[in-house]
Amino acid sequence: MNTVERRHDIVQLTLKQGKVSVNDLAGNYQVSEVTIRGDLNYLNSKNLVIRTRGGAMARKTVSKELSIVEKHCARIDIKRKLAVLASQQINEGDAIILDSGSTIAELANCLHSFDRLVVMTNGLNVAQNLINAPGVEVLMTGGVLRKTSLSFYGRQAEDSLERYHFDKAFLGVDGIDFNSGITTHFEYEAMMNRLMRRVAKEVITVTDSSKFNRSGVHKICGLAEIDVLITDSGIPDAFAQTLERNGVTLIVQP
Repeated sequence: MNTVERRHDIVQLTLKQGKVSVNDLAGNYQVSEVTIRGDLNYLNSKNLVIRTRGGAMARKTVSKELSIVEKHCARIDIKRKLAVLASQQINEGDAIILDSGSTIAELANCLHSFDRLVVMTNGLNVAQNLINAPGVEVLMTGGVLRKTSLSFYGRQAEDSLERYHFDKAFLGVDGIDFNSGITTHFEYEAMMNRLMRRVAKEVITVTDSSKFNRSGVHKICGLAEIDVLITDSGIPDAFAQTLERNGVTLIVQP
């Protein structure tokens, strides 16, 4: 387990247990206490845990990573409505990127009526939802499959994206926070999302309002670095005002 994976695991363990100790973590990961203290100090600086004497406590604003099944079931009715709104941002003939999020997988289900559409995705779940969409040409990034999220990542996946240019990229998120911006739980997915931003003319984030004031472990981008945000009416006013002030088009499902 490398440093990134260990720190990600520490955040998840802290959320699960409520608190962790330096001594226990050093034993769990078979590294020195000095290394663990460095990990906890880093995670504290990123507002992902609260550093305490001899360990750390869970920061309640950090979102817990759910399995793909749990994500699919959570607020599914709202996600389907958001997916319909997102599909209205797509034109015939577009080339788009869909990431692997559960809300974006619902968006894939809304694309079956298109006659000419190219979709690149790193999501196995997204590709499955497009199998019976005759007018959609599906490209997959390939790479290493992360089974928790059914998403591909790694150098092969990144190389696939870099060979193309797209009209729009649709991204789901694990958290949206004033300080952290748009975040997700897995560093390599964050890297993929940042690359998706770079190779698309327009970046559209689709998320239900439960993700506001929550933070994943890894930052994708700042709030001002997206073009459109689609969410439901539960979005806090402060976020709506900040997004609009930064030129982000806000589309709200009533």
